[in-house]
Amino acid sequence: MGSRDIHLQTFLCPFFVFENMCMAMQGFATFCVYRVETSKTMNMKKLFMMAAMAACSMMLLSCSSADEENNGLGKRIVNMVADPKPLQLTEEQRVFADDNNGFTLNFLKTVNETDRSGRSFIYSPLSITYVLGMVNDAATGNTEKELEETLGFHEGGIQAVNDYCKNLIDNLPKADTDVELDIANAIFVNKNYTLLPQFVQDMQYYYDAKAEALDFSSPKTLGHINDWCKEKTKGMIPTILDEVKPEMVSYLLNAIYFKADWTKKFDPKNTKNEMFATGRGNTEMPMMSQDVYISYVKNETYSAVKIPYGNSLWNMMVMLPEEGKTTDDIINHLVEKGFSDVEDYESLYNKIPGDGVFRTYEIDLKLPRFETASDTKELDGGLISLLQQMGIRQAFDDHFAEIPNMCDKPVYIEMMRQKAKIKVNEEGSEATVVTVAGMGEVTSAGPIQEVEIPKATFHANRPFVYVIREMSSGVILFVGKFTGMA
Repeated sequence: MGSRDIHLQTFLCPFFVFENMCMAMQGFATFCVYRVETSKTMNMKKLFMMAAMAACSMMLLSCSSADEENNGLGKRIVNMVADPKPLQLTEEQRVFADDNNGFTLNFLKTVNETDRSGRSFIYSPLSITYVLGMVNDAATGNTEKELEETLGFHEGGIQAVNDYCKNLIDNLPKADTDVELDIANAIFVNKNYTLLPQFVQDMQYYYDAKAEALDFSSPKTLGHINDWCKEKTKGMIPTILDEVKPEMVSYLLNAIYFKADWTKKFDPKNTKNEMFATGRGNTEMPMMSQDVYISYVKNETYSAVKIPYGNSLWNMMVMLPEEGKTTDDIINHLVEKGFSDVEDYESLYNKIPGDGVFRTYEIDLKLPRFETASDTKELDGGLISLLQQMGIRQAFDDHFAEIPNMCDKPVYIEMMRQKAKIKVNEEGSEATVVTVAGMGEVTSAGPIQEVEIPKATFHANRPFVYVIREMSSGVILFVGKFTGMA
């Protein structure tokens, strides 16, 4: 028996009477906190279960004095099981986070159905949420209703939306000191227009966005705005605008930059060129590999792992289609069920351990080293068309948009665009995004047993879907599909 087995027997065995409650700390910490805050009929059994899960989470990370252990067969296995610490959200904000994830997954489906090129893509609906949140601050009537309902805020009202966005801006970057996360917003306004004082005040307080008046007829303005984009994305996205229209009222921008090392990095010595099935033939690409203790699940649609970053509060969830299934099936499954079916602690309590819910496995893990860059301008109809399909229409109408509280003239969203990029390698991941909305002037008013860790193989050598997610709040930062095709 190796030292890993001794630690598991000593520390984990007492907790497996709770149907292996500690098998996926990332998802369960999120879910149980959500249920504690939203359920008014929580009974003592559930509370006891969640207390056991929290204790088990701490014990699992104490299972070894080292992160790499010998499994008794001379093989080194990395412990990548998570130990999340919750981000503090109000009950209402947790509902917002969950339902805004619904917007995120619906956006993923809409993009996937629009872009049938077979290419890889990455986007950040959260970045869109920030830009439209700023617009929503100035909206009224049906325009506000469409924005809030589509984004998952259920007509919560401008104040509630602003409070939620401010909480994430203030606290998501602080959740893990080992993860670099920067969220920036900016407003560039045509000097011929004047922003209303209340809008300026709201933008500064809730979105940390300062308004800057510029001469939109000057060639220097394009470079100035793109320089902001380049700075906030650490050079990964050097431009977001191809031109600045002199008649445009303002440009609202959001940028998110994420950089994190894996909790345990891949050894470059183990990276080998292997075949990847793209769906249009095989191609050779560098495949990273390691043996890990990691959260894993398998159901009829997909198998998935959560690869943690930093102190494990953030992770990349990689989902591979099962035999006979495709990435389309995974995305449809996510839209229908989200992550509740694989992160449901009540189901875990009533099921055979590991039956359709995340739990700890010893995984033979392979993941390609890759880069992906996306631009909504390349999609049919662009970003505005995607959002119109999802239910936001009036904000884009130059006659009937109800956005009177932004500046001295009523405005509408004349253009929108998002660029995003991700790099995944042995060290970790670096991802960034910029979203811009150009505002135009409307044309008219309007019993204790020895524990055995199960084993599985997870070779991401065919197209897969992935999300980068903060687990205590459940907030999804990026969504993507990798097909092996640029």
